[in-house]
Amino acid sequence: MSRRTKLGLAGIAVVIVVVVIVMSAAKRGDRGETVRIAEVGVKDLVATVTASGTIRPKTKVDISADITGRITAIGVREGDWVEKDQFLIQIDDAPYQAAVNRAAALLASGEAAVLRAEANRSEAERNLRRARNLHEREGLISEEAFEQSQTAYDVSIANYQASKAQVDQYKASVDEAREQLGKTRLTAPMAGRVVRLPVEVGEVAVPGTFSRETALLLTIADMSEILAEVQVDETDVVRLAVGDSVRITIDAYPDTGFVGFISKISNSARLTATQTSAGSSDRAVDFDVEITLADPPQDIRPDLSATARIVTDVQEDVLAIPIIALTVRDHEVLPNENIEQDSAAVGHSEETEGVFIVRDGLASFTPVNVGIAGEEHFQVLSGLQEGDSIVAGPYQVIRDLSDSTKVRQSQREESS
Repeated sequence: MSRRTKLGLAGIAVVIVVVVIVMSAAKRGDRGETVRIAEVGVKDLVATVTASGTIRPKTKVDISADITGRITAIGVREGDWVEKDQFLIQIDDAPYQAAVNRAAALLASGEAAVLRAEANRSEAERNLRRARNLHEREGLISEEAFEQSQTAYDVSIANYQASKAQVDQYKASVDEAREQLGKTRLTAPMAGRVVRLPVEVGEVAVPGTFSRETALLLTIADMSEILAEVQVDETDVVRLAVGDSVRITIDAYPDTGFVGFISKISNSARLTATQTSAGSSDRAVDFDVEITLADPPQDIRPDLSATARIVTDVQEDVLAIPIIALTVRDHEVLPNENIEQDSAAVGHSEETEGVFIVRDGLASFTPVNVGIAGEEHFQVLSGLQEGDSIVAGPYQVIRDLSDSTKVRQSQREESS
């Protein structure tokens, strides 16, 4: 066989292969896009907001030192239950007891000075009385001598009053020193459990002037009422209300769920820094929401991780479509469309939410209005009827699907 003949046969084979591929593709195209088809049906929907946070007691007290001193004794351990006024921590009281003794000594000296001043005043008063009698009735002393007696009396009164004022200052110093001494012995301000005790005997307690965390000695919590404090995104917090029921899951109790209700929604946002994919730092806006647990476990602890599923709405027996079925397309608004539309928008093309209805093997985009979102379905307010067949997946096909495209049910769906 010549070389020209071989080349001719090879060319014919290539042509045949191309024709087969084209015919196969055309045949597949005639069959249409393979999709999942679902019927619009009636369901019960529950709208929820999910948020994460931590467990904490409703009431807790952080106990810090108001004075500086070395810790000499600790009367409790972490986890202990304490009663109100029970002894907790002793700070070295020697310097403060010495301060009380110094203030008391000054007070005693001042009180003695008052007694001397009072005696001087009494003597000056008697001298003035004699001088007045001698000057006015008998003329035995001069005017100058009488004035000297008057001046001595006035000075004695001033000294007496100054001594009394000094005693008042000493008394205040004693009270202040005793108050400082009292701060060396810390007792429980309420009954509760010691949930944090970061210090040991020998460490130095310091006031929390610059750092509250550094000054913290221990924390007492009332564990009878437990909260889950979660952070809710700004787009979801407007859907919440005080009293909404909540389902709480706690990581430490993986097989148990807890019931609660929203007891407080923060009015101010908590700004947190987030890192975007481009590397820039953005600000995410979250709101703190407090949830009261109805029946917390007895051995629960603060700072456990928790997730809240907050029920915001419940709709029973409503038309529903799979969430994946809802998409957005540019759509020309027609005057006879069975959905709510702005009359000014009729005849104009705009982005519209809707689904692809399947009729006679063709998928046609139809606008719909949706209500609440359940875990897997949207509520349908208008645009569809019960029993309508719609494209319900896959997601990539729905995203790329065009109006009036031929579609067919996937074999998996048909077999099921």
